[in-house]
Amino acid sequence: MSRYTDAVCKLCRREQQKLFLKGDKCYTKCVFEKKPGTPGMAKPQRGKPSAYAIRLREKQKLRRMIQMNERPFERRVAEASKAREASGDHLLRSLELRLDNVVRRMGVATSLRTARQFVKHGHVRVSGRLVNIPSYAVKAGDVVALSPKLKENVNVKLSLDTAKKLSNRPSFLEFDEGVLSAKVLRPPERGEMSFPINDQLIIEYYSR
Repeated sequence: MSRYTDAVCKLCRREQQKLFLKGDKCYTKCVFEKKPGTPGMAKPQRGKPSAYAIRLREKQKLRRMIQMNERPFERRVAEASKAREASGDHLLRSLELRLDNVVRRMGVATSLRTARQFVKHGHVRVSGRLVNIPSYAVKAGDVVALSPKLKENVNVKLSLDTAKKLSNRPSFLEFDEGVLSAKVLRPPERGEMSFPINDQLIIEYYSR
């Protein structure tokens, strides 16, 4: 699987929106705020963007927020289109309950990249079982726990402090800071999801 290795701040500038890909630095040292222009474009684009361009950019925003390649992302959209509930709601809920994203929402990692490293390096258990697959689908009733070894980790401590300051831990998670674990009480509601995008445009992009 390919991996993006260039400066992630370029992605925020390209999408003209803060995607919060660098964790704490996005709140304190944001390049997008200093250089809001689109990278590689000396002059702003003339005219209005086409309907296709609007839907493409919305798709790219979400794909970059969740840091997925095109093929697996397209499969997620196809699955959502077959669901009984609204396709957009199903898509966002499935992405919200990815294991790497749940670890991020717990507040033990300020960026998805760090949360994904915790999972891949074997520091995360789901209901007592070691899981090292970032895309693992967490379900209601599961308990996601970080390894006790990371309790004194400097980055984890800083992330917990940031989570307290921002008060952005969702109510569908019951977090226990003493053991660095969180129980998924229920599927997230629309207002609790962490992806500020227009999901209908994404569904329309793949339905063309």
